[in-house]
Amino acid sequence: MRITDENMQDKVLIVDTTHGGVKLATEFSKLNCEVYAWDIYHTLSEEQKKQLQIENVKLVDESFFLGGNKALVVAPIHSNLKYSVDMTHHDAVVYLLKEEIKIPMIEVTGVKGKTTVVHMLREIFKDTNPLILTSLGVEIKDKLLERNISITPASIITAWELGQKYNPGIYIWETSLGGTGLAQVGVLTNIAEDYSIASGTKTASQAKEQIFKDELVACDYDSYQKYYTQHEKKTNTFGLTEGNVKARDIKYGLTKTSFRVEVQGLKTVSGEILDDNFEVITFAPAPYHVENVLSTICASLTCGKSVESVKSGLENFHGLKGRTTIKHEGNTTLIEEINPGINVTAVKRAIGMVEHLPRSAVIFGGQYGVTCEEIDEESVSRVLDELSMDIGLILTDELGASVKDRITRNLNYWEECNDAVEYARAKGYQNVLLIYRSNLLDLEYR
Repeated sequence: MRITDENMQDKVLIVDTTHGGVKLATEFSKLNCEVYAWDIYHTLSEEQKKQLQIENVKLVDESFFLGGNKALVVAPIHSNLKYSVDMTHHDAVVYLLKEEIKIPMIEVTGVKGKTTVVHMLREIFKDTNPLILTSLGVEIKDKLLERNISITPASIITAWELGQKYNPGIYIWETSLGGTGLAQVGVLTNIAEDYSIASGTKTASQAKEQIFKDELVACDYDSYQKYYTQHEKKTNTFGLTEGNVKARDIKYGLTKTSFRVEVQGLKTVSGEILDDNFEVITFAPAPYHVENVLSTICASLTCGKSVESVKSGLENFHGLKGRTTIKHEGNTTLIEEINPGINVTAVKRAIGMVEHLPRSAVIFGGQYGVTCEEIDEESVSRVLDELSMDIGLILTDELGASVKDRITRNLNYWEECNDAVEYARAKGYQNVLLIYRSNLLDLEYR
């Protein structure tokens, strides 16, 4: 719900200090109200507790409710609180920033592809000095203002504060579990997996529906048809074969892919309806990369960006370090899929890049605990077990060790990722796909 100044309570309780609550509590403490914070997951450090104390934020627990206290309750969309919630964390960001956002804004949500789409949008909007927020950090003008920031709604406030002195012309934010409603254009990349949240009482698709608070939304066609058709009036869709923006005559390549873009009946922020047809060349070695490109095109055209700006921006995009990157070393092409959010769907999609390449191998592994959502070992083991015997399989690190006994086909295991890569090179594999579940900055494998 939206909270106005007129019905703002004298007391505010911020639930969940793990997912941005510390920042929200700090910001609310600057207003004329008493602020309380509930560390529901018990993750606050001593330093954070001292910071909140300095800001006059009082730490409480569930007894706050049992004592009959009245307050405006602010909780994340993924919480399963048994008490009434007045405002989500997304709504709190709107309340705190609604008078401060004075330039165009795009926010990107979805299950897969968010970070990549934001970086492609940055290339297209480069002439407007974009300030971007992704899980890789807050960036502007090739400056990294803060590294490894979370994509909880509260991080939008942090990014906004960091970027003000650089005079950005547009904000492009990656946000988890839906949008705030502050943007002219929202992007929903996909619902690749409709995982459960809030202790099984809600789903990702329900939470991400918040993106439709934005003025217009670029939405994956399949997700729109399955979950969101009630938002037809404000939605432009994209997809490989269906949607307002779709692809034709795709010619895949590891470093460059070309295809024709068909645009039909696309709504723009200026009220125009756009029909067009043009060719793009960009980094998109697999179908799911093309889907990311289509979402970027759909969002850009919805914002009113010219076709020429879209084409030149995409041509300047060569992949994203920490997502899909391709390296040529000697006789070996190394395709890296290094991502903290790798799940079964991502593994299937990545394997599609090498299934038809000669002398290929897949290295799979990584770490646990890099995101809240862990990987389904049984399902991913089945996917790896079904690999063609023409493709080598190499497992590594703790995730590889955990699944290797579930797999019946021939494989090799190396404890260290760098040893696995060197083994693949030594065996003469020409195309090596490394699927590794980790934060890129935590991985030093060569």
